[in-house]
Amino acid sequence: MATDNHTIDDAGDDLPLPTTIASGAVAAAVLLPLVWLVRTALDVGLADAIAISTRPATVEVFLNSAALVITVTVASVLIGVPLAYLTVRTDLPFRRGLTVAVSLPLVIPSYVGAFAFVSAFGPQGAFQRLLAPLGVERLPEIYGFPGAALVVTLYTYPYVFITTRAALKSLDTTLIDAARTLEHGRWEAFRRVTLPQIRPAVTAGSLLVALYALSDFGTPAIMQFDAFTRVIYVEFTSFGSDVAALLSLQLVAVTLLILGLESHVRGNEPLYAGRQGGRTGGTLPLGRWKYVAVAACLAVSGLAILVPVGILLTWLAQGGAEVGNALAFRPEYAVNSIGVAAGAALVATLAGLPVAYLAAKHRTRLTDAFERATYVGYAVPGVVLGLALVYFGTSYAQPLYQTLYLLIAAYVVRFLPQAVGSMRASFLRVNPALPEAARMLGRTSFGAFRAVTLPLIAPGLLGGAALVFLTTMKELPATLLLRPSGFKTLVTHIWTATEAGYYGHAAVPALILLGVSGLSMLVILSQEGYDVK
Repeated sequence: MATDNHTIDDAGDDLPLPTTIASGAVAAAVLLPLVWLVRTALDVGLADAIAISTRPATVEVFLNSAALVITVTVASVLIGVPLAYLTVRTDLPFRRGLTVAVSLPLVIPSYVGAFAFVSAFGPQGAFQRLLAPLGVERLPEIYGFPGAALVVTLYTYPYVFITTRAALKSLDTTLIDAARTLEHGRWEAFRRVTLPQIRPAVTAGSLLVALYALSDFGTPAIMQFDAFTRVIYVEFTSFGSDVAALLSLQLVAVTLLILGLESHVRGNEPLYAGRQGGRTGGTLPLGRWKYVAVAACLAVSGLAILVPVGILLTWLAQGGAEVGNALAFRPEYAVNSIGVAAGAALVATLAGLPVAYLAAKHRTRLTDAFERATYVGYAVPGVVLGLALVYFGTSYAQPLYQTLYLLIAAYVVRFLPQAVGSMRASFLRVNPALPEAARMLGRTSFGAFRAVTLPLIAPGLLGGAALVFLTTMKELPATLLLRPSGFKTLVTHIWTATEAGYYGHAAVPALILLGVSGLSMLVILSQEGYDVK
């Protein structure tokens, strides 16, 4: 959750009642699916719950997920931090282009990367066939833990890269110069001066990586690796809800543990002023290592980008084998994706508006709790959220089950923080004197909001809505669990085609997703004024 310099006041007497009620209703709606999930899991019975939770298979799933999260997070830090340092603090050639290239893997859904890597490096894959004339009959195993860790790392390290790069760009280099005058070497100056100042940014990026690795469903499923998300989905679709609910609660507990550890680390971090009176220019010469650094940047980004794009273009050129109309791509799948994503963006914007307003303009413990509640859905994996809404729909809201309303509700709960964060930042930039002046001229509170505040926050409002739209387009597990019968989107068509082994039929929808994701990156960078120089 974003923070600012405003203090939290316990007094809530001046809170606008209608907005407070609306914010409370949104917070309750976000938390409701998890409440029903807990209740369903408790119906299993204590003895059965203990037996299921402690059986060897469950322990193995926990250890698998823990190993995946730790490996991916450490690897992302080891990749993202050096790349960020190279593109900010050195005389690396082509820095602008390399920065964009290193960031681009973030726009590729990991499940698209996973089936592309399977097609390229799996048994009898494209790469193995290419090497066959040289006598190479078998490549290292891509399935299982190695493949899952590799793919998730390649498509999550940009989180660490982007957050670390932002911190390095605001770093006061006079402190580093002072350390050098005290006869510290470059490594010692980095360890004693630079690292403490960028540690909060590295921690923030690592949190995003860890949560993504824990919640990712498509990659473990495609790589046939038994992580929490894959086992939960298999248990629910094959054996019913009891074990799936218990595993879901364990996954939620692990998610909350990660959030607690990050909060503890962040709470122990010193605060630094960044650009206050300091100098941020100057670069370190790489000398003979200059082009080795360029090659390292291109190797990482090239592996993450060229493999899926190359495989998809190859499939597109070859065309898919005839398997009947079931796997034929239809334009209506793209229309369906755009329609539900637009609906989710609209509802999330309207639902997040009162929460963002109170969080920015009336900082109390109550409004802070409302805002924190909206982040629960974002922290909970999509497969768990989808499962919770399945329980809720089948048990208490049957008219809504298997309808677009429940599907859009899942998207809103999942991605509401993206809208809230963007709008909250916009509200903070509005001078309180402007709407107050409008009220002094006879406008009602709503009239002042509509005439003065709304035009000023419009960029943030539209930016948050666009972010919800774009992330909804790529959401896989919640869509699989909650979509109405016969309703197909880009991601469900990709999943159906890859599950059946007809990868060629996934090429067109996957390329459409990549195009939309690439557009999202350009929109985000342009709106935030992200400088890649």
